[in-house]
Parts: sequence; C-alpha cells; structure tokens
Amino acid sequence: MGNKTIIVEFWHYLIKHKAWWFAPIIAALLVIGLLIVFGQSNVTLPFIYALF
Repeated sequence: MGNKTIIVEFWHYLIKHKAWWFAPIIAALLVIGLLIVFGQSNVTLPFIYALF
C-alpha cells in the first residue's frame, strides 16, 4: 500500500470504480465547510449572507 494520503487513495478509487458522481458531492461539502470556516470572521460575513 505504501505511504499514500487519503486524497490519493480516494482519487484512485474514483478512477478504478468509475464513481465520478462522488466528485460533485465532495466538492459541495468542501465549499460548505469553507463557508463555515471563513464565515466565522467578520470580514466575509456580509458576503455569505448575500449568497443566501
């Protein structure tokens, strides 16, 4: 198996199993997570409120 990161293993899983429908789900979860992390600062808060 070696010293692979989880991202590399997930990428190989997507290629091997042709599970490309996972990619938009992961991307959406990452965007939501980034909005939560950056939403805690007062600078980005008005921009996030404008999205919703």
